[in-house]
Amino acid sequence: MTTEEFANRVINKFCEELTDLVFQYIENDAELKDDYHKFGLGELHAVNQALGKKIKERFGVENLERSNNPKSNLIKSYAKHVEK
Repeated sequence: MTTEEFANRVINKFCEELTDLVFQYIENDAELKDDYHKFGLGELHAVNQALGKKIKERFGVENLERSNNPKSNLIKSYAKHVEK
């Protein structure tokens, strides 16, 4: 394996887990977690969708299949991503 191949492998894996990583970040930041939990159950779906849209926009990724095994406890599933 070349250094370039390894770097691509790491970035591809990171992109796949990007949404889960964002939610883990929220979980590990007391202020963000508190703000997240201030939204009612009905609003959390809209918040999660807004985060998903912003992730795609900001990082230039497209959706792949869904993962039902997030590390974050805030979500039950997430869309994996790939670079555009």
